[in-house]
Amino acid sequence: MTAITESQSQDAPVLEKLSTLDRFLPIWIGAAMVLGITLGRVFPKLNDTLDRIKIDTVSLPIAVGLLLMMYPVLAKVRYSRVGGITADRRMIGLSLVSNWLIGPALMFSLAWLLLPDLPEYRTGLIIVGLARCIAMVLIWNDLACGNREAAAFLVAVNSLFQIAAYSLLGYFYLELLPRWLGFEQEALDVSMWEIAKSVLIFLGVPLLAGFLTRLIGERRRGTEWYEHTFLPRIGPVALYGLLFTIVVLFALQGDAITSDPFDVARIALPLLVYFAIMWGASFAIGLRIGLPYDRNATVAFTAAGNNFELAIAVAIGVFGVTSGQALAGVVGPLIEVPVLVGLVYVSLWARRRFYPDITQLAERSSHA
Repeated sequence: MTAITESQSQDAPVLEKLSTLDRFLPIWIGAAMVLGITLGRVFPKLNDTLDRIKIDTVSLPIAVGLLLMMYPVLAKVRYSRVGGITADRRMIGLSLVSNWLIGPALMFSLAWLLLPDLPEYRTGLIIVGLARCIAMVLIWNDLACGNREAAAFLVAVNSLFQIAAYSLLGYFYLELLPRWLGFEQEALDVSMWEIAKSVLIFLGVPLLAGFLTRLIGERRRGTEWYEHTFLPRIGPVALYGLLFTIVVLFALQGDAITSDPFDVARIALPLLVYFAIMWGASFAIGLRIGLPYDRNATVAFTAAGNNFELAIAVAIGVFGVTSGQALAGVVGPLIEVPVLVGLVYVSLWARRRFYPDITQLAERSSHA
């Protein structure tokens, strides 16, 4: 493939490209949410049962779902091409600025602006804003025809920054900046090792598995078999893992959500604004500086997503499982999932609107 790159040929007309599972993903996600809440209400002790066994501080079923969700996506990455991604300074610079300067500052501003009277929820949202996404972003990027190699690289970069900077940013946004502004302060006592453990488990394990799968698969059976036989077989596992994770999340927290719907709505509002601004601003800047669609979409989704596993673990570890901070952390992914699914469709529309040449080339390729 020469004139048309592989990433371009992948973005063929959406309804032709997507499987039944992908095409009706919003319906499946909605059904998973309802099923999770129903299970939590019908079996009140299910919460304790599911949360009894943990990996680090995350419930084992959620951990299994996350690993199943990430492995197939990371097995699709062509690791030999990642080197070419590192030379794109515009993409890397935009991603770093969006994730580590704009994102935390925007969430801090929205939390104080929209939740001035709810300090626990406000702190929980700030914690969510500090945790940059290293898991579900790979799914959204894949569905939006983003660049897989760029996504894997940016996720790895975010992971390193997360290990090094999370505690420092927590101190800045929860203690130092509020003190300068005359606001109420909170303390965030979380060690670098606690953050590193989360990254190693939820990124390191599936990343290593994906890399070894491609390395061994291509050596033993060849690239043609790996790309066209093996990957299509394991591809649906990622979405099955996503749906399973959503069911478990809603089963674990459905009671808290249904018993305090007004509080959930208050928490949801700044999150909705945050996701929309982060994705829209990042995509618009990427468009302005000339990023190709696949890399622009990748940057936008890495900017908009958050690492809810880390945020929930930190909120529970520091403030307790029944705290308002923990509830805000849980509401984060429950809002993020449907919103990011919607943004996948917005991204595909933006591809047709702002990258017509790529869309036309992809359509001609798909019918060739």
